[in-house]
Amino acid sequence: MNIEPLNILLVDDNPADSRLVREMLADSGAGDLFSITEAHTLKAAVREASAGGYDIILLDLTLPETSGIDTFLKVYEKARSTPIVVLTGLDDEMLAANAVRAGAQDYLVKGHADSSMLVRAIRFALERKRRAEERDAKKLRSESMTHMAEQRCDLRMISSSSSFKEVEEMVRTVAQTSNTSVILQGETGTGKGLVANAIHFASNRRTHPFIEINCSAIPDTLLETEMFGYEKGAFTDAKQTKKGLFELAEGGTVFLDEIGDMELRIQPKLLKFLESRTFRKIGGTKDIKVDLRVIAATNKDLEALVRENRFREDLYYRLKVMVINLPPLRDRKEDILPLARYFISTYENSLGAVKRLSPECHRILLGYNWPGNVRELKNAIERATILSGNGDILPAHLPDELSKTASAQPLAMSASDMTLKEAEKKHINMVLAKVRGNKSAASKILGISRLTLRKKLLLSDK
Repeated sequence: MNIEPLNILLVDDNPADSRLVREMLADSGAGDLFSITEAHTLKAAVREASAGGYDIILLDLTLPETSGIDTFLKVYEKARSTPIVVLTGLDDEMLAANAVRAGAQDYLVKGHADSSMLVRAIRFALERKRRAEERDAKKLRSESMTHMAEQRCDLRMISSSSSFKEVEEMVRTVAQTSNTSVILQGETGTGKGLVANAIHFASNRRTHPFIEINCSAIPDTLLETEMFGYEKGAFTDAKQTKKGLFELAEGGTVFLDEIGDMELRIQPKLLKFLESRTFRKIGGTKDIKVDLRVIAATNKDLEALVRENRFREDLYYRLKVMVINLPPLRDRKEDILPLARYFISTYENSLGAVKRLSPECHRILLGYNWPGNVRELKNAIERATILSGNGDILPAHLPDELSKTASAQPLAMSASDMTLKEAEKKHINMVLAKVRGNKSAASKILGISRLTLRKKLLLSDK
């Protein structure tokens, strides 16, 4: 079996010492396991360390431009995650302690270290790096779990109506299975990402990562590498092996958002994974098996894309095991005001003020078509909550496009159908809308004092 040699950057200004290091590695019996690149100046060392692609750096602390701990710090700053073993002629305990404290994996003194000590230091440094990477992976998993715990199955952020019960029931049903592929269909802003998160958190995969991949946000040339990773040397800039997000999601869920935008050339590899749960990294020769669920989402008509030969038919039917359709907000008007109040309550906590929507705001919110769905409503309420300061939310605090659309809608009741109190309230709110919430200007138009206007507004909300 061929083992790819480790790439070592040897930084030393003395060619004789560099030759000695090569001989030490050769004498250790592991010489074939190392590929050595030399740098004889600080400038060259910094350039090579910045370029990356090295498994370890052997660093002398005495170079033409600098010496001591400054040498280490300048190279360490550019080396990023590449471990550094100091191999120097400076036999200084204080310097050694400072170098290790600053990040050196080991400190060896020329003339005192033999070949076995050097190889052992290299192996220990690589093992520490491997353990650090494992800790980082666990941290990623922990952060993912925290994110899921925050989101959980709080589908109130999408709907609170009885019409959404079917979606909630589908989420609970799908969550009982661990491998079933799911397609979430709905317009932009209907909450597909939250539903995907809810499925994951309610399933037995909840303790593993939930990783989202937006197929339209990542350039086509990079999407495959993000999904499946690549082997070192697979292409020009592949200086080292990289794990893809599918591999990092082991045991959890991968959410492929906007899958309708995925390039045709990538689709066969996704199909292979769904059928065998295996994939190959770019440039790889071995199949990698992972256990995860794939949830896909789209705001496009996948069947139409199949007919147009822009989406593979076999992939479509492989994904289409379970389909959950999220209705647009305009088709569930009963959700608008409860959702608005829910969003207000989330922002009240940070602003420290209790807020209410004026009756005229109710009419505007209900009269708008909401092309951006729940996401647009959430953004509109956030904006209005901020602009309203310590007061209630008035029409003037809502985005202009909402008021313009609502003004074209017929009133639900004519004046003859209203009580005197209702007519007065509606007239006050119309005047407030006209002056964009300016209570002083409204009180002048109405011919009452600002205090009287305030009392009437308080009474109208009771």
